[in-house]
Amino acid sequence: MPPHCDSMDGPVVKAAMVALESAGVRAVLPFVPEEGEPEVTEAFEKVIKARVQSPEAREVADRHFFETVVRIHRAGEGAPFTGLKPAGLGHGPVVPVAEKAIEDGSPDELVKVLTETVEGQIRERFAHVMHLKREAAGKGVTEMRGYVDAMLGLEVYSHKLYECAHAEPHGEGAHHHEHAA
Repeated sequence: MPPHCDSMDGPVVKAAMVALESAGVRAVLPFVPEEGEPEVTEAFEKVIKARVQSPEAREVADRHFFETVVRIHRAGEGAPFTGLKPAGLGHGPVVPVAEKAIEDGSPDELVKVLTETVEGQIRERFAHVMHLKREAAGKGVTEMRGYVDAMLGLEVYSHKLYECAHAEPHGEGAHHHEHAA
C-alpha cells in the first residue's frame, strides 16, 4: 500500500489518537496483530500516566505511542518501520477514494477510478505496441527490437496487473483480517 499507515494523518495514528483521547486502548488494538497487543497495551498504560505531567511530556508520550503502534502495525504487515511520516503527504489519487468509498459504504467511485486508470494504461500501451509493430514491419532488427520490447512490456504489465488483482493486500507473511461474507 502506498505508505500512509505510517503517516501522522493515516488510519493507525488516527486510531491511536482516539485511544488516547478516550483513555481506551481498544480503539487501536484492531490495527495491530494479536501478538503485538501486550506491547501496545503496556505502552498505552505508560503514556496515559506520562501525558498528564506537562504539555511537553504529553507531546513526547503521544509521539512514543504513535511510533509504537505504527511499528507493530507495520511488522504485522511484514513491512519495515522507517519512522512516522508527516501529515499531508500525497498518497496518490486512489487512497482517498478508497477511504471515501469505505466511509460512504459504496465501492462505485473506487471501481470507476481504478477501471478507468487501468483501461487508459492498457489502451495507451497497446496503441504504442501497434504503432511500433506497423513501423517495424519490413524493416531491420533494430526497429523490431523496439516493437518486441514494447510487446513484451505490455504482456508483463498485463500479467502483473492480473497478479495484483488476485494478491493479498499486504503480501506474504502479513497478518490477514477475516473478510466479511
